[in-house]
Amino acid sequence: MRNIVAALTLLCSAYGTAAVDIKRIEPANWWVGMAHPQVEVMLYGENIASFTPQLQYPGVHISAVNRTDNPNYLFVELTISQTAVAGAVPITLLNKATEVASFNYPLLARRQHSAQRQGFNPSDVIYLVTPDRFVNANPDNDSVPEMLESANRSNDSGRHGGDIAGMQRALPYLSTLGITAVWPTPLTENNQPAYSYHGYSATDFYRVDPRFGSNEQFRDFVAEANRQGIKVIQDIIVNHIGSNHWWMKDLPASDWLNFPKGDKQGNFVPTNHNRSTIQDPYAAESDRTLFTDGWFVDTMPDLNQRQPQLATYLIQNSIWWVEFAGLSGIREDTYSYADKAFLSEWGRRIMQEYPNFNIVGEEWSPNPLIVSYWQAGKQNKDGYVSYTPSMLDFPIYDALLKSLAEPESWNSGWIRLYEMLSNDHVYANPFNLVIFEGNHDTARLFSVLGEDEDLFRMALGYLFTMRGIPQLFYGTELAMTSPAQRDDGKVRADFPGGWAGDKVNAFTGQGLSALQQRTQQWVSTLLNWRKTATAIHNGKLLHYAPDNGTYTYFRYNAEHTVMVVMNKQAEAATLDLARFSQVLPTGKTATEVLSGKRLTLDKHLSVPARGILILDIR
Repeated sequence: MRNIVAALTLLCSAYGTAAVDIKRIEPANWWVGMAHPQVEVMLYGENIASFTPQLQYPGVHISAVNRTDNPNYLFVELTISQTAVAGAVPITLLNKATEVASFNYPLLARRQHSAQRQGFNPSDVIYLVTPDRFVNANPDNDSVPEMLESANRSNDSGRHGGDIAGMQRALPYLSTLGITAVWPTPLTENNQPAYSYHGYSATDFYRVDPRFGSNEQFRDFVAEANRQGIKVIQDIIVNHIGSNHWWMKDLPASDWLNFPKGDKQGNFVPTNHNRSTIQDPYAAESDRTLFTDGWFVDTMPDLNQRQPQLATYLIQNSIWWVEFAGLSGIREDTYSYADKAFLSEWGRRIMQEYPNFNIVGEEWSPNPLIVSYWQAGKQNKDGYVSYTPSMLDFPIYDALLKSLAEPESWNSGWIRLYEMLSNDHVYANPFNLVIFEGNHDTARLFSVLGEDEDLFRMALGYLFTMRGIPQLFYGTELAMTSPAQRDDGKVRADFPGGWAGDKVNAFTGQGLSALQQRTQQWVSTLLNWRKTATAIHNGKLLHYAPDNGTYTYFRYNAEHTVMVVMNKQAEAATLDLARFSQVLPTGKTATEVLSGKRLTLDKHLSVPARGILILDIR
């Protein structure tokens, strides 16, 4: 994008207007044939707001010009009719009647079938990676002179050098593993002096961080992933930016940020993290305001999405990345911390352009009432309408960990998972929720479960067969470990084999322990079976109350039934199959997915001690 802006600045100078330096034009291009006919172009340059824009181009006209209290910004709204064709739109800036600058604004043709693109869905398995810690295929971009933080692999909180080229190199591995969608944590520029590797402190919304690669490399990565049957989900943040974002040197408007100067005493104002205040009928307005407007940390300025030009900017930025890169989904960070009216419009606009798309929001709450509020289709008591199709299922994640860690009794163990699942009636579409075993902000699953391989397998078996869209954190297929309490640097450890000279290599198998080999093969077997398991993709769910340390459920459709039984007892359990006659006719034959063994389901079924059975019944 910077190359486009540089070219436009040179063009302005060629018109004899060297004094008019257009430093930024965002978005740097748009497309013809979009469902929403307007795009608001932000121009940045000294005193640029004093000029009047004009253009002449078939099917395109200036429908509005907006200014803020900062004279260095001009917002030009273009209306693009359905008859407009791709080309360069000449835009001229006038000082009264005198032309002072001119540039060509690119209108591009859309990808074929762009509007009909298919988002991620329950047939997919999502693989979450922290790109800096995954694979380093290009050591030459580990440190970049213009970026404030250099690579230091010995620092848990520093940059290690993973990049887009590394993600692309790993695609065959992911495909073989059985992965069908990949979600990298944010790739946009994070030019912060420290702790910049995670990507959640953007300093330029339209630029891939050069330590990861370029915009074009990201677009090529998405195309190659698609060719290998893998969808790509982009992590987007609309709630906050990094403190070194280029806006911070000259804010586009005085109301661009929440608490831009702190409180009345000039102190940093943090969010209270009280996410329940958005739905709480008794919450004080001051508490609601503090939740949405307070900053996460003092290096993450909080954006005011009620500011109309900022709101439009953020919406367009999300759509731009979908169209530019060819995305199959968005993961929206810190979802409910942004203004709720803005979130409704943000989701509406994206889904208007891509009706079959999918967006998953992060609402970190164990309460399904809070999470369900934000999912599209929910009839909320206060009338709030969301257009975001999916949410991360933190309630099920929380219940799964507790159910595995606790002893079995009438009010602990499996009953927690059983009863949490019964809350699905509060969701508009529970089958479109993203379920997960962990992420970049949680301790590693194997460590949380005390490195108990049996419980670990039950957790993953549940994840891959339960309703919803499963998400696996990179390295879980190798039983990667971390401190049991959250430690971000160690949770986001380097993937074995991602760096030249690694003694342990997940890609080749070199140096893997017996546990790592077993786990990798176990996950691969289950995920590759899942690719054709239609009952898991679109089947109904029927579960039975926990009984003597076992928990049984079925996924089924007209052609296919899957039976899952988990047994936490220290001895084998025998199930009376008559209990399951509602969904399981007698005499059926089944294949045990993980061993390939065939068995007849007659009167009884033996379930191994501390084990999981996944039976494919056709």
